[in-house]
Amino acid sequence: MSKNTIILGIETSCDETSVAVVKNGREVLSNIISSQIESHKRFGGVVPEIASRHHVEQITYIVEEAMAKADIQVEDVDGIAVTEGPGLVGALLVGVNASKALAFAWDKPLIGVHHIAGHIYANHIVEELDFPLLSLVVSGGHTELIYMKEHASYEVIGETRDDAVGEAYDKVARTLGLPYPGGPHIDRLAHEGKPVIDLPRAWLEEGSYDFSFSGLKSAVINTLHNAKQRGEEWSKEEIAASFQASVVDVLVTKAMRAAEDKKVDRLVLAGGVAANKGLRAELTEACGKAGLKLTVPPLELCTDNAAMIASAGTFLYWNGNFADDRLNGQAGLLLK
Repeated sequence: MSKNTIILGIETSCDETSVAVVKNGREVLSNIISSQIESHKRFGGVVPEIASRHHVEQITYIVEEAMAKADIQVEDVDGIAVTEGPGLVGALLVGVNASKALAFAWDKPLIGVHHIAGHIYANHIVEELDFPLLSLVVSGGHTELIYMKEHASYEVIGETRDDAVGEAYDKVARTLGLPYPGGPHIDRLAHEGKPVIDLPRAWLEEGSYDFSFSGLKSAVINTLHNAKQRGEEWSKEEIAASFQASVVDVLVTKAMRAAEDKKVDRLVLAGGVAANKGLRAELTEACGKAGLKLTVPPLELCTDNAAMIASAGTFLYWNGNFADDRLNGQAGLLLK
């Protein structure tokens, strides 16, 4: 294991073009992120073709900017880590092919990284991971409970059976006429209202760590529709607070039960929805009562970024887990 391993990370799985330089998996020398939110906002969601075109336009400039900000040269780079999946396949291909080209031109090892592994390792940048631990991953496309007994070892013990939590937030936000992305707006309104509406919690069968949010989403839509038919009206703040209370209750309860069952004393929160203030507060309180150590990334490391990919890629580099020129973008890549 090198004491000074520098990994260049590239992330293009959705609508952020990001390149980072990370030393020894924890020291972020640069982390450049170019967001496409303004381009997709008018469509109410990410348009894959537009996302791919933006990545093509930006990737070379972002690589140059990341290298310049980190103040390193090509010879300083030990390996190149890139998100190979899951994500939008067209977007993934931009990052993968750029990484393959750089690895060939610079004669550097190529490392394929799972996007969710990257989100988990955002926590390693904050505080060194110790094991065993449990990770609650909450994002626009994923809601999972992942048990780790060592670095780069993942056991998915719970996942969503339908909508991911971030997807549910965006759909409820759209129903309320809120702009994309809807999660931050729901979170803000939830703190201005009270959870006065009794919305369902999907606990599923006994002992299950899986999640389901499609029923909750439908319940919000039906509540608004029925109120309109009766000439009644719920405020956006009450809807947001009630919806978020249901989501957070299920996430926190299942995470705490899984942590107890797996006998871990470390819980990490990962993914874009980890920026949600309501979830962070409730999880912090629950972990405090249970005596669990909780790590939550800062906001800039919750959303998609290349520093987390470089961090996860560092351990693959140390283990000699390299890819070759057959590396490809995989939209449905499984975490294993």
